[in-house]
Amino acid sequence: MFAKFFSKTISLLGHPLLVLTYILLLMLAINPYAFGVKSLGDHRGILLLLSVFTTSFMIPGLGVALMKPLGLIHSMEMRDKQERVGPYIICGIFYLWLLKNFMAGTVPPLYAKFALGATIGLFIAFFVNIFSKISAHATGMGGLACMVMVLAFQWPGMSLSIGALQLSLNVVLAIVVVLAGLVGVARLMLEAHTPVDLWRGYAAGVVAVLLANIIL
Repeated sequence: MFAKFFSKTISLLGHPLLVLTYILLLMLAINPYAFGVKSLGDHRGILLLLSVFTTSFMIPGLGVALMKPLGLIHSMEMRDKQERVGPYIICGIFYLWLLKNFMAGTVPPLYAKFALGATIGLFIAFFVNIFSKISAHATGMGGLACMVMVLAFQWPGMSLSIGALQLSLNVVLAIVVVLAGLVGVARLMLEAHTPVDLWRGYAAGVVAVLLANIIL
């Protein structure tokens, strides 16, 4: 019982649609001035966070949830890869819209790259899903780990302050990698994916972020 609760909780916290919110939260916490705000608690920073969270997670999530009563998907787990086609398309539309706004210069170029990476990752997962099953959770977590790695190179010397505790970005990266592993374990425990599905996802997430950094 506890194992199932743990797996579902970790799966929710590691949901792929939360990646852009997580990396934005981290960037605002370590270098808010890059976004033109004084601190994470600045009202403009909070509005940006809410905007990204709503557009990249809440609205697409609601759209996918509405597919169930309409009979377009059997469950929110979407164990059949064919059921995932519609949700991927819905999420892709919102991510492209978000990316269009970011490319207009409303956020730092580095965050725009991460948004592009998340979008590329989503579409890679969509195309792979047509032929074979892939873990979207692993794609998201692989992408997040790669984003933190790029952040550590782009913003050297920056650290995350949690009270009196100072965490370097290398430490943050190690934590994210561990969390990515926990998400993978959770997906296996829920029997939602096989190890091969997970490795495909991790690889897709990393490749997507690296491609975004080459393109922009």
